[in-house]
Amino acid sequence: MVNAVSDEIPVRRTFGKRKVRPRACVADSKTHIRTFLTDALEELGFIPAQCGAINELPDVLDLHSPDLIVLGLSARGIDPREVLDILATKQFSGRILLLAPPASLVAGAVRELAKSLGLEILPVLETPYSDGALRRSLAALLPTEEPTRPAVNVAEALGAGWLKLRYQPKIDPRSLLISGAEAIVHISHPTWGTVQPAYFIPEHRDPHYCVLAEFLLGQVVQDWHGFLAEQHRTVLSINLPIAFFQGRDAIRTLCQHVPDHPAFEELVIEVSATEVVRNLDFISEVAKRLRFHNVGISIEGVGAEWPSLVGRDTFPFVEIKLHPDFVEGSGENRLKRTVCRQIAELASDCGVKTVAEGVGSRGDFLAMREIGIDAVQGSMFAKPMTPGKLVRGLLQGPVVLPK
Repeated sequence: MVNAVSDEIPVRRTFGKRKVRPRACVADSKTHIRTFLTDALEELGFIPAQCGAINELPDVLDLHSPDLIVLGLSARGIDPREVLDILATKQFSGRILLLAPPASLVAGAVRELAKSLGLEILPVLETPYSDGALRRSLAALLPTEEPTRPAVNVAEALGAGWLKLRYQPKIDPRSLLISGAEAIVHISHPTWGTVQPAYFIPEHRDPHYCVLAEFLLGQVVQDWHGFLAEQHRTVLSINLPIAFFQGRDAIRTLCQHVPDHPAFEELVIEVSATEVVRNLDFISEVAKRLRFHNVGISIEGVGAEWPSLVGRDTFPFVEIKLHPDFVEGSGENRLKRTVCRQIAELASDCGVKTVAEGVGSRGDFLAMREIGIDAVQGSMFAKPMTPGKLVRGLLQGPVVLPK
């Protein structure tokens, strides 16, 4: 039998001498399982590493000092007895989480051996399992407070290869299929884990900003080719400020990154509505030029300023994104729904798509679908995910609408 997570397991507020993100190592011989678990652990706040063979484990222990070992008990996989022997020899002081089928005899034997070796082992997590079950199993290891964020130098992050992209899916509210995704940059720091953009995005005057923008463009296109290799064509979007387009070679630089491939549909650049309204004539001209290169401008975060977009002779934009402040709670708030409806009508009159950002409840989703919004984003469906997880989401078909 598999026991529930014990209430007696103390919450660890420190990890060794580090008051930072916990570290984990996924030990499994199957690449797809390691990849899946690595993504899941990173989303939970761990700094993950992988071990695909028993001879790799000592180096992982020495280099990464994990607080958690996730050990899959699959047939013809890594021998769990050898894993435990190495952990005991290295005097491993963290926890071990076993992944095993229900009522697994092997899991029981491994638990007994671990205890005899003085190793701490968590209750077995039965396979298949949900994200919620994984979180509950590791609740004792998850940080209870957001750690202090370091001042990270973008140049250092670029040089070290710490910059990564995650993708926030855009969901078609009628088919419930993923219709696109927004790229969000973060730093995967070797000590601090995931560092959000607010802590490292430089001012547009900073010379490193252009380098960062080129990284974003290059990585998005590289990921697009990866999705295409998996037989999926999806429209990707990234955020750039007005200041990027004011650079002398900005448009040429952007267009040079556009894939020369018959399957490529478009790249969407999201620009803040506040900046668009302040620079409407300038960004309109930019949008006109970019459309000849399969690049479209999306007006991101449209809210109370929507009347400023009405009455234009031409509207060269491809998308309007509703501000989350007006989307969140729209299922209960008639005034918010009214604003969202007016923005949707503006978009319809201009012949552009709409995206509702910040959908966090079933009521919000139903309100946006009733209004006629083309795509929705929000925590109700998914948090930003790795490219690999996005591919799996594309393969799975329609998402499940929470009750």
